[in-house]
Amino acid sequence: MSNRRSNQLVVPQANQALDQMKYEVAQSLGVTLSQDGYYGNILTRDAGRIGGNITRQLVQIAEQQLAGQFGANR
Repeated sequence: MSNRRSNQLVVPQANQALDQMKYEVAQSLGVTLSQDGYYGNILTRDAGRIGGNITRQLVQIAEQQLAGQFGANR
């Protein structure tokens, strides 16, 4: 099995911010993530909840930026 990640970041500089968001979301959901990057000990349901919440937050951030960018042009 390949160790290559298929989800390469478009903006690699965002990696640290995304990791921080992951830990904050996990903490808010009561899920403990290990600091070494191994997540094999968490339930699939918890991983899905973390990913879903991160996605919602990222969409919200993008919508706010778009509203600010295109709302000012009107």
